Amino acid sequence: MKTKQIFIALVALALPLQGMAERVTISKERLMDKIKGSWAGQTIGCTYGGPTEFRYQGRMIDDSIRIEWPEGVVRNIFQAWPDLYDDLYMDLTFVDVMHREGLDAPVESHARAFADAGYSLWHANQAGRYNIHRGIMPPLSGHWKYNVHANDIDYQIEADFAGILSPAMPNTASKISDGIGHIMNYGDGWYGGVYVGAMYALAYVCDDVETIVTEALKTIPSRSKFYKCQADVIACHKAYPNDWKRAWQLVQDKYDDDLGCSEGVGEPLNIDATINSAYITIGLLYGEGDFGRTLEISTRCGQDSDCNPASAGGILGCMMGYSRIPEMWMKPLREAEDLNFNYTDISLNRAYEYSMQLASENILRHGGKDLGDAFDIKVQKPRKVRYEECFPGMKVTEVRPGRWLCDFGTERFSGTGIEVIATWEGGDPTYVAEVEVYLDGKYRETMKFPCNFHDRTPELFWVFDLKDGAHELSFKHLNPNDKVKVNCNRVIVYGKK
Repeated sequence: MKTKQIFIALVALALPLQGMAERVTISKERLMDKIKGSWAGQTIGCTYGGPTEFRYQGRMIDDSIRIEWPEGVVRNIFQAWPDLYDDLYMDLTFVDVMHREGLDAPVESHARAFADAGYSLWHANQAGRYNIHRGIMPPLSGHWKYNVHANDIDYQIEADFAGILSPAMPNTASKISDGIGHIMNYGDGWYGGVYVGAMYALAYVCDDVETIVTEALKTIPSRSKFYKCQADVIACHKAYPNDWKRAWQLVQDKYDDDLGCSEGVGEPLNIDATINSAYITIGLLYGEGDFGRTLEISTRCGQDSDCNPASAGGILGCMMGYSRIPEMWMKPLREAEDLNFNYTDISLNRAYEYSMQLASENILRHGGKDLGDAFDIKVQKPRKVRYEECFPGMKVTEVRPGRWLCDFGTERFSGTGIEVIATWEGGDPTYVAEVEVYLDGKYRETMKFPCNFHDRTPELFWVFDLKDGAHELSFKHLNPNDKVKVNCNRVIVYGKK
């Protein structure tokens, strides 16, 4: 299906905050109901989409393929596949730090808790951990010059907590995201988390999905790729409100490119926040407030098809409240509410409790009032965060096959940057390769490349800010190990647009 050009309908981005005054009163019972709905919706969405995660890259999940929701599914996955819930236990890492150290816990506390946790990480999170362990702290740990995955989805999947703790306060959510989101992301990757956090914040006080999606986008600079993609989805929904597949194709045609992620460049895989956030937006708009339909559409968009329905389900769960999520979804969830998420001592029931405590404190410190059995909340009008861009003026000029590190020799290239992706063969989890890097015949730095996946990134070396022209790259392996071989299996060359 070829999608005709759809121009951004600026009027769609100027809707009033329907039903929202400068201040709102919400009972503490209803506030807790929405907090619980946020976590419940996120967990249900992650569970529902889990079996299809990254199995559909650059293509939709066909309508003929049934997505199951069997009895006992949440409890079963908690026990048999607990690592599926990285969306949740990543969020809870930061909630736990705030619970122990307060809302003003320094970013370093969050970064250390994240980097030292026992869970495995991937993409921008993995690179952020690697940077922190070698002394590169936030915000540089998420910056594109130090983190080739800066545009990836990572903070987007863990930003739910920022909005959950900021009822009706999208700018407060953005402030939380500014510190924590730059642990692992920058630019469009960071905007994914800012957008998700703002949608949760607005879902506390708005019952219209289109308004939530549209108003939250006001937190994002309009010249960013991320903004343009979400705005195109909103405009497409206005023009074709009954055809979510047209919106999917529009996003695929205009935004399915990957510049930094070593696994996504030149491949069907796309883990960028921009395109995956569009799948959240598509699910919310075309789901039209129906919980099951929202999850199904976000999942059928493919790519990160557990994280996207998790965020869509959490936002809609916040809007609806726990008590209004249909029983068919809630029964399996309630069976798991006392189970701790992997790598934590926090269950859903405890997450509800911690979030209520922190959200209440956040309301009071931002102009709210405690009325006894309710809160009077000062509603924030969404404000744009600052403009950031990853890999400005750059493009991929060549993707080359790699070779063993011992046979690497000299890589000659012309351009402004190069990225070398590496893997291991053999096994010694204690071994850390030390590799000297020489660029244009001069020593540049010594890279450490742990054999243990938990502590490394898929990239042995990268540099993006070279003077445009001819260059040479070579390595010297200082401590080779007969039991382990390093395979530099892919080389990506960058130049100017």
